[in-house]
Amino acid sequence: MIASVLPTYTRAPLAFVRGEGSWLWTADGSRYLDLGAGIAVNALGHAAPDLVATLTEQAGKLWHVSNLYRIPEQERLADMLVAKTFADTVFFTNSGTEACELAVKMVRKHFYDKGQPERTEILTFSGAFHGRSSAAIAAAGTEKMVKGFGPLLPGFVHLPWGDLDAVKAAVTETTAAILIEPIQGEGGIRPAPEGFLRALREICDETGTLLVFDEVQCGMARTGKLFAHEWAGVTPDVMMVAKGIGGGFPLGAVLATEDAASGMIAGTHGSTYGGNPLGCAIGAKMIEIVTAPGFMDEVSRKAGFLRQRLEGLVAAHPDIFEEVRGQGLMLGLRLKLPPADLVKAAYAQNLLTVPAADNVLRLLPALTITEDDMAEAVRRLDAAATALETQPA
Repeated sequence: MIASVLPTYTRAPLAFVRGEGSWLWTADGSRYLDLGAGIAVNALGHAAPDLVATLTEQAGKLWHVSNLYRIPEQERLADMLVAKTFADTVFFTNSGTEACELAVKMVRKHFYDKGQPERTEILTFSGAFHGRSSAAIAAAGTEKMVKGFGPLLPGFVHLPWGDLDAVKAAVTETTAAILIEPIQGEGGIRPAPEGFLRALREICDETGTLLVFDEVQCGMARTGKLFAHEWAGVTPDVMMVAKGIGGGFPLGAVLATEDAASGMIAGTHGSTYGGNPLGCAIGAKMIEIVTAPGFMDEVSRKAGFLRQRLEGLVAAHPDIFEEVRGQGLMLGLRLKLPPADLVKAAYAQNLLTVPAADNVLRLLPALTITEDDMAEAVRRLDAAATALETQPA
């Protein structure tokens, strides 16, 4: 008999009833150290006091009115994002998947309205993950994502990760955009190669192609800057945002330049819940907190501390680990065994981690994690690795 909850997830035998900071509790009182943060969502940790206060205050005033009317909280958050990024305009969604849908529509409508309707192709990269909608899985193109869901949405060209020559060869008169994660998350914590984003920007500028960054997982201060592309010194034309922007509340956004968004006029897109007062009030508080003086410097300091400890862990267990990769507090441990083995061994140490492709274990802690908790997390990873080394063959 099928479960009442559609069985599309392979769930761990764990259920949590309370959270605080980087810790979660089960009903029996067991406490787990969380290095997943809801897959980079709980950027300020669980039950962050500032977010709880904001949510409570806004919930007592107004939750939802629909986009038939002006929403002051939405306008405030949009103004904040425009002021702090490349963007001229913002559309709010509930998730990264919805942000991908709009990004695809936006770039194609841009060229249609410019009198170039043939420009519909979007170049994407191996290992990509942009969500689970029809457009998003077509953009990723991997067998795991698309098998059984055909016919796929056409118009996506899949290229090898980091292959600049392949990009140059693939850009034609039918190319609308290049879509890339500055750091792949699901693909195995793979930062774009040095200079790659800058080279893509140059190609786009030369060919009139739009550049789209997917910062759903790597954005919102996770790398020590508000958005990961800032490290490369380039800006996109369109950007997808979600996860950390709501700090645990469902919220996403598409940011764009005025030119890139020029085709999206009244009636071309909409969302029932996107940009509701409750979500946007929380999003504004998130932006206020992570852009406060010193916050991102502290993220970078913590990242240095954690990475140093992880490098020592890799050296201590050469039969388990290959390398540390990533940036800021978006880190991965590449393994010499299936990630699921270490995830399970970490459960035995009351530690939560996240598997990824390319044999990688993702470490995506709250940006507010303490030094003591990071040291404890590495100690538990060490114990998990030792358990794997000593178990019978």
